[in-house]
Amino acid sequence: MNDAASSGFQFIPHWNLNHVDDDDAILAFWKSEGALPGEAQAKERLKQIVLHARDASGAVAGVCTVVPMTHPRMGQPLYYYRCFIGKQWRKTRLVFTLLIRAFDLLEEHARANAYPCIGVVLELENARFGKTLRAPVWLSTGFVYIGISPRNLELRVRYFRGARLKKT
Repeated sequence: MNDAASSGFQFIPHWNLNHVDDDDAILAFWKSEGALPGEAQAKERLKQIVLHARDASGAVAGVCTVVPMTHPRMGQPLYYYRCFIGKQWRKTRLVFTLLIRAFDLLEEHARANAYPCIGVVLELENARFGKTLRAPVWLSTGFVYIGISPRNLELRVRYFRGARLKKT
């Protein structure tokens, strides 16, 4: 990973903000990168943004989103996390920086709002993670391996400090 190249990012939070100033730039980013199949899906995803990153030139470099769900494997309310990094930035640590910053924003929100979700779950679509990050616990992020999804993808979870299991 190229740490030097990832140091010049600006991170713009969206979570719990009526933040629409960057919508057009994010839609253009997703479209140019082929991130989402259609405009309707992209516009819906705008409502789920936690934060996005801009590079030193001001161009959108990455976007992360969540959707609250009761994950079938966990039976608990979790934020299902997704992240898309532009091709130019995929060899930097941007993906991890966005994950950590998004987790911190979501945890702060959860603590202030009686924990609507108790943590964050990742379903790793990028095969590179499965090949290079084989530790059951990612020490740099705190995410823990919990098994394989129905789509045969690795699942990882990290719980918010102070969260308690919900009664089912």
